[in-house]
Amino acid sequence: MKNLVKIALFSFVMILGMGSMTAQTLQQDQNSPEVVAKQKTAKLSEMLNLTGDQQRAVFRALVVKENNYNKYVNGKDAKSAEVMAAKKKQDEILETSMKKALTNDQFQKWKSLSNQ
Repeated sequence: MKNLVKIALFSFVMILGMGSMTAQTLQQDQNSPEVVAKQKTAKLSEMLNLTGDQQRAVFRALVVKENNYNKYVNGKDAKSAEVMAAKKKQDEILETSMKKALTNDQFQKWKSLSNQ
């Protein structure tokens, strides 16, 4: 009987602990590059009427940009020449990828949206 109570108490504590771990993971996942890219892709898809292939290409380009920004730009001194060069390089890579994925009209509209 004592063992049964210990097992039940241990199970209860584990279940409570897993709930808080899941909540922390969900909170961290909101800032992951994939989540950010998915949100941006959804917005661009509505504004630019993207096809399925275009959505996949835009998503991939945005994930690469977000990953590289996290690696080279975010959390660093924004006025540093090295960071500014890295940011410019990543923006050029994104622009090249978007130019390949979008039609000319879509690309021009995307450029005007990104300049706002």
